[in-house]
Amino acid sequence: MSGKFSFDQPGFCDICEARVVFHSDFSWLRDHLHCPSCQSVPRERALMRVIDLYMPDYLKKVIHESSPGGRGISIKFGHNCPNYSYSHFFPDIPLGSVHRERGERCESLETLTFEDNSIDLFITQDVMEHVFDPAAAFREIARVLKPGGMHILTVPLVNKCNPTERRAERYADGTINHVAEPSYHGNPIDNKGSLVTMDWGYDILNFIRETSGLSAHMITIDEIERGIRAEFIEVLVCLKT
Repeated sequence: MSGKFSFDQPGFCDICEARVVFHSDFSWLRDHLHCPSCQSVPRERALMRVIDLYMPDYLKKVIHESSPGGRGISIKFGHNCPNYSYSHFFPDIPLGSVHRERGERCESLETLTFEDNSIDLFITQDVMEHVFDPAAAFREIARVLKPGGMHILTVPLVNKCNPTERRAERYADGTINHVAEPSYHGNPIDNKGSLVTMDWGYDILNFIRETSGLSAHMITIDEIERGIRAEFIEVLVCLKT
């Protein structure tokens, strides 16, 4: 009988900026190879690596993150970046307002309330697979980015070389049509989870370019010594020229 899976990897966490031993009790490293200090997982460390490479002066930048998970980069930026802000979508309060109990700003990616050309770095971590109108979301993010600003994101590209497929659509009256069997991911503000609306493939790059006007390219990092190894940890960099 095989024993319980356990994996340890000494290395350097780009979020903590410290030597650590990454650990997982599960073979699916994407969700389980944690940093013991900041609790980040591989896709989050890959995102930090890319931000360090493409916007090394991020401490001085205006940063907004949609729907942070409350660990890793989100905590680091909240503590160290004076111009970092974040938001969640709360369907029962006006966009741009602050939730009375949670003290968090309400924003919809499809209809942002930020001014044009106001943000240097827009971050989404595994969010764009939950948006009903991703074309509107990418357009809105492009609108609020400053010239030279970037949308840097992770999103599971589960279809890889196959075309992107829609899993759910929203009608004008708000009802939802499930094109495929409903699937849900974790949601930091709702225990019911977030419905997956899109199974993205690598063709997301053309989708972003065509809908937003941003340039877009994909970066794949495999650096186990930095705790960056797993499925679906590609990072997309979208630049406003």
